Amino acid sequence: MKKLIGLFCIGLVAIACDSKAKVEKEVEAIPVVTKLNRFEQAFYESTPAELAKVKQQYPDFFPEDVPDSVWINRLQNKDWQALYREVSKRYNDFSAEQTEIDDVFKHVKYYFPKVKEPAIYTAIGEMDYLNKAIYTQDKLIVSLEMYLGKNHPFYAGIPQYIRDNFEPRQMIPDVVAAIGFRVIPKSRKADFLSLMIDAGKELYLKDLLIPDYTDAEKIGYTPKQLQFCQENEAYIWENFVQNKYLYSSDSKLPNRFINMAPFSKFYLEIDNETPGRIGQWVGWQIIRSFVENNEDVTPKDLLAMDAHRIFEQSKYKPKKNE
Repeated sequence: MKKLIGLFCIGLVAIACDSKAKVEKEVEAIPVVTKLNRFEQAFYESTPAELAKVKQQYPDFFPEDVPDSVWINRLQNKDWQALYREVSKRYNDFSAEQTEIDDVFKHVKYYFPKVKEPAIYTAIGEMDYLNKAIYTQDKLIVSLEMYLGKNHPFYAGIPQYIRDNFEPRQMIPDVVAAIGFRVIPKSRKADFLSLMIDAGKELYLKDLLIPDYTDAEKIGYTPKQLQFCQENEAYIWENFVQNKYLYSSDSKLPNRFINMAPFSKFYLEIDNETPGRIGQWVGWQIIRSFVENNEDVTPKDLLAMDAHRIFEQSKYKPKKNE
């Protein structure tokens, strides 16, 4: 009997792999050609006399209420110029990243056929780690200063848990997160369960659009942080259930378990060993459980579904490790 079960499981894995291979083959055939616009090069390699020309070429990067003197000061500022030089060392050639972004939008068009590929704009911003990539219907803006490597001297003073994700490899997951902000309808509910599942939807979108990335890369964890979640999933869930967090709208819960933080706050001795945003990870596992148990629901329909309905139909129940 055990042998038969084993053969059955192997068969299921083979079917799943064949299905994935078929999807990827169809994705590869989708035509996507993006136009790359290097705003930071056009700006920082210009002179004050050429500013008007750059503004004409990139009007969306110059708010009307900001005087030219601000831009001229930036052009002549040694710190901004130093930052540009560092970005140029790492991203003078952006072709590999553009190819990856093209592949992302092939996946996007497979699951969302009406979405058109945007023009790509690279830029240097104000080190806004909450908006490293911005996606609109026709533009994708990537702030290159946010991907110089977590130990770069320019990041001195930024908490380690934040700059851990300033790695080049994190760029594409951030691009997908920006896409998710536009294509995933936001829940109207503000309870903890809905917030977890909303975050889980974004991570599930990464499963779809960047399937070759590891789970740790998708969520921005170290392998050790991911391992903690996997080994303690049942205990995390038990804590949430026993404390009646799921349907609570307590305003403290997002900062404890959803938002960016050095660790999650269970108010236990083990807190310092936990990764931040652990509620996002749990929401991701609920979504995955739903997908496993509801194969007839399309990804597009799933992303639009009510969080409570997803949970009820997910049959999510993590098992404790023996």
